[in-house]
Amino acid sequence: MSDTEVEVAQPSVSLDGAMDLNTALQEVLKQSLICDGLVHGIHQSCKVLDKRQAVLCILSESCDEPQYKQLITALCNEHQIPLLRVDSSKKLGEWSGLCKIDKEGKPRKICGCSCVVIKNYGQETPALDIVKQHLRSSA
Repeated sequence: MSDTEVEVAQPSVSLDGAMDLNTALQEVLKQSLICDGLVHGIHQSCKVLDKRQAVLCILSESCDEPQYKQLITALCNEHQIPLLRVDSSKKLGEWSGLCKIDKEGKPRKICGCSCVVIKNYGQETPALDIVKQHLRSSA
């Protein structure tokens, strides 16, 4: 694993009610989606990574194409863009807005996504501080 590559751990429940990394990542992705700073898919992600417009890249471990992972990892390493890894494409797709929300607020028709790139974080939130702190501590 390189210096800019970070693996996201399984969700942890903290005793004091503080936000864990996965919950913070969800909030950051939501804020980025609201301000139109989120890019999905390999083609758009590679364009943004290659232009060095990305501030964070999130890659799914459940992607079954090794060349896909290799390309995204190489671009992130080459341009020193932080890379987070999550375990599920479905989870990443849901977090980045690739689903329908029903009347009860539950996600339906979740579309999997192997790579998401953030160009703009949006508003400064406590969740963003948690993600940035995790990236600093693991670098």
